[in-house]
Amino acid sequence: MPWIYLLLAGFSEILWSTTMKLSHGFTKVGWASLTVIGLIASMFFLLQAVKYLPFSLAYPIWTGIGAVGSVVIGVILFHDQFPPITWFFIILLVVAIIGIKVTAGE
Repeated sequence: MPWIYLLLAGFSEILWSTTMKLSHGFTKVGWASLTVIGLIASMFFLLQAVKYLPFSLAYPIWTGIGAVGSVVIGVILFHDQFPPITWFFIILLVVAIIGIKVTAGE
């Protein structure tokens, strides 16, 4: 269950970062409200995960899910573009997240 909490925390991280962009500086109340809900959900699920997982394991995975997910959303929704070398480093980030999970023994 702690891994599910951590995934939910990561997805909530993607939610709040995306809705923060859509809120246009918190001028659109609906998107701003979803941002706050996403922030609260992200913190709640992260807190649940670290009850059972080491913080030094949970935190980098949580931030990595949020970072990679935000990149993907940025490309899909906001048409962000990156040079190939940036994609190389994004792939390295995914490999690092998986590596942390696999080698941590949890």
